[in-house]
Amino acid sequence: MKLSRTDRSFDIPFPFLLAGLVLLTLVLFAASVVFGRAGVLIPNAGILIGAPTTPEAVILRELRLPRAILALVVGGALGMAGAALQGLLRNPLAEPGLVGVSGTAALGAVATFYSGLAAVYPLALPLGGMAGAGLAVVLLYLLAGRDAPILTLILAGVAINAMSGALTTLALNLSPNPYAAFEVFFWLLGALTDRSMDHVDLALPFITLGMGLLATTGRGLDALTLGEDVARSLGIGIGGLQARVIIGTALAVGAAVAVSGVIGFVGLVVPHLLRPAVGHAPGRLLPASALGGGALTLAADIAVRFATDGPELQLGVLTAMIGAPFFLALVLRTRREGQ
Repeated sequence: MKLSRTDRSFDIPFPFLLAGLVLLTLVLFAASVVFGRAGVLIPNAGILIGAPTTPEAVILRELRLPRAILALVVGGALGMAGAALQGLLRNPLAEPGLVGVSGTAALGAVATFYSGLAAVYPLALPLGGMAGAGLAVVLLYLLAGRDAPILTLILAGVAINAMSGALTTLALNLSPNPYAAFEVFFWLLGALTDRSMDHVDLALPFITLGMGLLATTGRGLDALTLGEDVARSLGIGIGGLQARVIIGTALAVGAAVAVSGVIGFVGLVVPHLLRPAVGHAPGRLLPASALGGGALTLAADIAVRFATDGPELQLGVLTAMIGAPFFLALVLRTRREGQ
């Protein structure tokens, strides 16, 4: 099913839309830093710049600030990657996990748990996730090739996802340490708790590079809506466009999964909600989805802090509770339109 331009669009000037999304994201970022289970803590210059010496300063600088930064960049990466993949594949049901990056990044992180490296070297977890994302890109090119047809690309992604899922399950089944298996299980559900600035420093360069690559694909994705032949006649290299989307997705989503676990449906829900507001133009959808993804993830991460009186709800559980019914409704709508 191809993306349609006949769907109803909202009459919102693009600069106003971006300004609104920026404002919403800034408000949610501030709320993420200020609100938490430890109460309302208002940061000041001394807390944010000086050395943390009080409990409030430690909570703000060492817990809430890195958590808010990761929610922003992880959500932005997932949203932008989802928009890019939907534009490349011309299918509104596509999302970052389609090409196998999320599943293989999760497998790389699980391998660090299984080998015991995560317990000895804490940053082995995100490093393993990034290695898994890189492996997904290599496998994708080996299976599909540089100028692969869209269908071949999808099938290669499905195959990689199936393999990584099977190996992850095998690692859980064979784990000699029940505690390690328990940790892996909860990490796979996705969360941003107990993250530090070390995780931000490690993931942010890769996410920035990946999103930068995705940002360069706007013109090509706009041309691709007219068909591959027309896009080629306009000077768009389809192979190069595919490479930038997939490598950008691998870097951005791989780094995001490595530090947050698997947070699903952000890359599906956000582009679909914003597409009518940008006139169904993939090039405009990319920055809008980056901001929308950051806003949605920040809002969800704030919500999980207060959803229960006991342990925090996992972030991936909440996004799945939102995204799964949305996905089913989208599938039913797509089926009705195809009849």
